[in-house]
Amino acid sequence: MSVTIERLGPQDTALVANRIAEAFTALEVTSWLVPDASKREAVLAGDFEILVDHAMRHGFVHATADRAGVAVWFPSVGEPAPPPPDYDARLAAACGEWTDRFQHLDELFAANHPHPDHHHLAFLAVQPGRQGHGLGTALMRHHHAWLDANEMPAYLEASSPRSRDLYAQHGYRAGEPFRVPDGTPFWPMWREPAGR
Repeated sequence: MSVTIERLGPQDTALVANRIAEAFTALEVTSWLVPDASKREAVLAGDFEILVDHAMRHGFVHATADRAGVAVWFPSVGEPAPPPPDYDARLAAACGEWTDRFQHLDELFAANHPHPDHHHLAFLAVQPGRQGHGLGTALMRHHHAWLDANEMPAYLEASSPRSRDLYAQHGYRAGEPFRVPDGTPFWPMWREPAGR
């Protein structure tokens, strides 16, 4: 199956944030982040919009041609990019009473983030009805081709055993998991470029 991958621009920020929220609402960790199921997807979309907006300026945002799958990458090379402008205020506006939980997750991610140069796959999301059809794989292969050609490693945090196992099939190796306060694990995963 051939899947066309396109790089997106700022006009697609809300679409990408909504696609990630739609796909991630089912993840175990989101029940801890936003205990109110009726508000979960909207709060997640607000948080993701800040990060996707930042990636439009400092990273790579790719999608399948039909926008059913999206991937958000941040280069972590040399001097770090500045944080998103007005991040604390924007996070509080998006996350409301659960802002402290999102801040805690940010701190966990920062504490476990590796230091060598790499590209960070912050989000890989596929519309729930289209999962398992190779769209996530196509998105990964698209950017991995560039990473391999440029001898650049990759890093991500897998948020479920299913995603951990998928990423392992693409050359990522899992480290010891770290956990949010309710015990839900994230697996830090590292991929050396092919041929190294």
